Amino acid sequence: MVSSRENFLADDAPFAAEERQWVNGYLAGLSAVVEADRRRASASAGPSPDAPPIAVLYGSQSGTAEALSKQLRKTAVATGYNPQVGTLDGFDFASLPEVRHLLVVCSTFGEGDPPDNAQKFTDWILSDDAPRLEGVSYSVCALGDRSYTHFCKTGTDLDARLAELGATRLADCVTCDVAYEDDFAAWSGQVFSCDDIVENAGPPPTGLPDDEPDEPVGWDKNNPYFATLMESRNLSGEGSAKEVNHVEILLSGSGLEYEVGDALGVWATNDPGVVEYVLSHCGITGTDRVLIKGEYFPIRLALQAKLDVVTVTQATLDDLEIDAPLASLKGGHLVDALETHKPQISAQGLADALRPLQPRLYSIASSPKAHPNEVHLTVGAVRYKLGDRLCGGVASTFLADRCGFGGRVGVYVHKAPHFHLTANDDAPVIMVGPGTGIAPFRAFLEERQARKAAGKNWLFFGDQHEASDYLYRDELEAMTADGTLDQLSLAWSRDGKEKVYVQSLMRQQADELFEWMEAGGHFYVCGDAARMAGDVDATLRAIIGEKKGLDEAGVQAYMDTLVADGRYQRDVY
Repeated sequence: MVSSRENFLADDAPFAAEERQWVNGYLAGLSAVVEADRRRASASAGPSPDAPPIAVLYGSQSGTAEALSKQLRKTAVATGYNPQVGTLDGFDFASLPEVRHLLVVCSTFGEGDPPDNAQKFTDWILSDDAPRLEGVSYSVCALGDRSYTHFCKTGTDLDARLAELGATRLADCVTCDVAYEDDFAAWSGQVFSCDDIVENAGPPPTGLPDDEPDEPVGWDKNNPYFATLMESRNLSGEGSAKEVNHVEILLSGSGLEYEVGDALGVWATNDPGVVEYVLSHCGITGTDRVLIKGEYFPIRLALQAKLDVVTVTQATLDDLEIDAPLASLKGGHLVDALETHKPQISAQGLADALRPLQPRLYSIASSPKAHPNEVHLTVGAVRYKLGDRLCGGVASTFLADRCGFGGRVGVYVHKAPHFHLTANDDAPVIMVGPGTGIAPFRAFLEERQARKAAGKNWLFFGDQHEASDYLYRDELEAMTADGTLDQLSLAWSRDGKEKVYVQSLMRQQADELFEWMEAGGHFYVCGDAARMAGDVDATLRAIIGEKKGLDEAGVQAYMDTLVADGRYQRDVY
């Protein structure tokens, strides 16, 4: 790694080498932000025309990597560069050897898969066709979740491959867990304070780009609006193996605005029963005070609202001094780790070992045109057993059990720039969303109905049993009766001798589905990335290949055109 031009810690400060590097990077990031703010305060028109270019490329499934790339853009301008920001797949691959400075922010989802808008670039850079990159200086910020097996795989694969092709690191790759803010700030600080970046920067900026204004201050992940829960009712019928709840939240007076396709971030608190169990099992008094990010809290409050008391990562086990692989735990649950290994831990040690509690993102299931000042969700309550103990998902059971009518829940709107309903009201729309994947398509249909869109609508929905798992049945049948929903294809996997899934119905109705696509149809998928989304994608490709007589390369070109035109979009998790 190219060394930083400034170290903020004294040489004799009591830090290990790795800790010293991280803290220096973090402080450098803060310094860069302060300097950027100073320059913006006296600026007026945008980056200098003489500023050298820097490529900022992202791979983003939910929008986080894209949002961080926009932050990098502002820092790059303030540092004296002219940033070119875009998706990895949208980049001109052949021009990569000519790039002098390259920053990559990329997430990983599913079983270590790249985001949809980074798949082609990842395949290409990992292939034998990738060129040598000796003239490129780069750094990668990888986003992920340590509770998954393939943590940050796409980002670390890209980092290793760029180095293998001869590119030089500006700063070491950072792997960010779900609480990414501090690590991202430290990495950004290391990048923009390294010798190569500072020495090659252009003249001081004259302002922010006209097309990238400062974001307005409002409710966000770090500053949620505490809204009122109006309703949480069970949609699942008697005998269902699942519990799916329809949740309605009041937004009046918040100023929060959303579009169909967006997600709602929900801040929930932990189950008090689990908190008390953890305290008693560790022999910790609930009033013991712990330090978290510079503030002191009673440990009970910290476990209730600040820390994740469910998810265990390998780092958690290491901090608890538990000598066991993560795979040995049933469900990767903190309770199981405490019961099985009985670590001796102080209140501060426990707080340091646990991940910060994070919000849960839910696809919005309502149109603001149909439900002004409200937002609706379709939430599957996660409930399971660890031994004889009943456990549950933090946010899903908070909304189902603990918040209650009139209770307050912290929320914010998470924009989904890569999953939005077409503005062309004449275009056909095809939606595939089994189970709780129906959520955004309830919103799409309400929106199309409110806009009196002339274009046809087709929904593929399914689950296990029609009698108990037909979510929003009355609404969907009413929309079919009034003509809002032109086609409703229902797949029940446990009602017959043969399992029928949404992709099964796609094959059965391939001729008509292809006609809709050829007529300019927009194809949307929401749901499980590991299985359903992949099966639906493979089925769509097979239909296109068969109906147009295309080979694999021809099908890929057709799909690439759909993606580029915004006619194939996925909200998968």
